[in-house]
Amino acid sequence: MMPDHREGFVEFQGRNIWFRMDGDLNSGIPLLILHGGPGVPHDYLTPLVALSDDRPVILYDQLGCGNSDKSEDISLYTLDYFTQELEAVRWGLDLKEVHILGQSWGTMLAVQYILTKNPQGVHSLILSSPCLSASRWHDDQRRYINELPADIREIILKSEIEGTCDSPEYQEAMMVFYRNHVCRMDPWPECLEKSMEKMAFQVYEHMWGPSEYTITGTLKNYEHAHNLQNITIPTLFTCGRYDEASPESTRYYQSMLPGSRIVIFEDASHSHHLEQETAYLNTVREFLASVE
Repeated sequence: MMPDHREGFVEFQGRNIWFRMDGDLNSGIPLLILHGGPGVPHDYLTPLVALSDDRPVILYDQLGCGNSDKSEDISLYTLDYFTQELEAVRWGLDLKEVHILGQSWGTMLAVQYILTKNPQGVHSLILSSPCLSASRWHDDQRRYINELPADIREIILKSEIEGTCDSPEYQEAMMVFYRNHVCRMDPWPECLEKSMEKMAFQVYEHMWGPSEYTITGTLKNYEHAHNLQNITIPTLFTCGRYDEASPESTRYYQSMLPGSRIVIFEDASHSHHLEQETAYLNTVREFLASVE
């Protein structure tokens, strides 16, 4: 019988990928959770461990961040690599039957895995704060920027043109945006602060860009909305009312996947699993129970 909590490593391509598993493997179908970023480690998702009273819950840090190995070879960090890594973690932990929950970048990875690997034994998908079209994400963020106070908006736009996104003024303006659309709690929860402090910015910038709303990295052409119709397993979309993954875009994704469900959390944003923690956990529990 498995202990209630264990940590360890799965080896993949000669590197160690850290994981934690909570709950008894002899209980329900395991829930494998994919963190966001890229490069934002698992810590901000630890409240989801509360779901382990029903089933095993597995969190892991992707290569390059958190407790996993790092690589100085920035070219290694690709969507294809992380898709293979996900499969390696799954089979390294013997997760023959599994539910997958992705948050933010984790939704991109989850959908890529389902569409390209056609894996067996995946019972459902939960896509929280989904980014399944980089172009839609870009348009949503530009709309949000236009809603900011004029002085904040001007700093952001001017810094992007001048290439001064590392300036203190830009960083302060960016935080105004983040406090509206990334996490509206004040102060931010300790688990989120911990993830941000440990964030692998080199990975994030290489794959995404200098900020949430400036997409210059390798994911800038990611477009899978039109392929969602090819997903045949039960799927739940969630977002916050003020989410970077806007309700409009999340509804659009849901409309592209027949039979899928959507829940929009009020008074919440990209971190709605923290801002509306009890409601979010209940929503996930109910969805998983309905699938099983």
